Amino acid sequence: MVEFRHVTKTYPRTHTHALKDVDFHIAKGEFVYVTGHSGAGKSTMLALMLRRIVATEGTVAVAGQDVARVPDSRLPMLRRHIGMIFQDHRLLGHLSAFENLTFTLRAVAARGNHEQRAMAVLRQVGLAHKRKAYPIELSLGEQQRVAIARAMVTDAPLLLADEPTGNLDPDTALEIMELLDDINLRGTTILLATHARDLVDSYKRRTLVLRNGELVRDDARGGYSL
Repeated sequence: MVEFRHVTKTYPRTHTHALKDVDFHIAKGEFVYVTGHSGAGKSTMLALMLRRIVATEGTVAVAGQDVARVPDSRLPMLRRHIGMIFQDHRLLGHLSAFENLTFTLRAVAARGNHEQRAMAVLRQVGLAHKRKAYPIELSLGEQQRVAIARAMVTDAPLLLADEPTGNLDPDTALEIMELLDDINLRGTTILLATHARDLVDSYKRRTLVLRNGELVRDDARGGYSL
């Protein structure tokens, strides 16, 4: 599903190596953590998968496609295969939970039963009863659940999560992790960037550890270690 082949990303103005010779493969259906201190290269890794930036050296492949070789005209198609979850939910404040999902569906497909799909996903994340609520009327945990639903609603086979529990209290963070775990059990590949030690230790999954842009550990047993 995701492959980095000896990937280096250097920012020319500062000559900073955000990533240095990073090499790994993530199979379809895996749940993988990417951990490391701030500035270790986690966000750079996610940006490369989305082709927001391109590698200086090496190859980044998603679903068998070398993302650097995807024509600009086909980038939207590539990104439809990737759901993105952020630390700050980035919901559209003037739209209800339901409308945030149907807006996303209409952006990627003009036709289809968007309303039925949106309700099905809201039920999956436990928020069908809050479908008419606006983001400001939801708790932080509920906002993040809607953000996860939005990432899922296009049926993307890959979810990228960048510190999705960073703004949440411990109990709510665990609820979000349980939801992501359930989504993964249904077959979705998940790559979660975090420095939350308690979550990584509680939900042990394969863990990639970055330090100063280098992949220093790839541990199938999981657990937080820097």
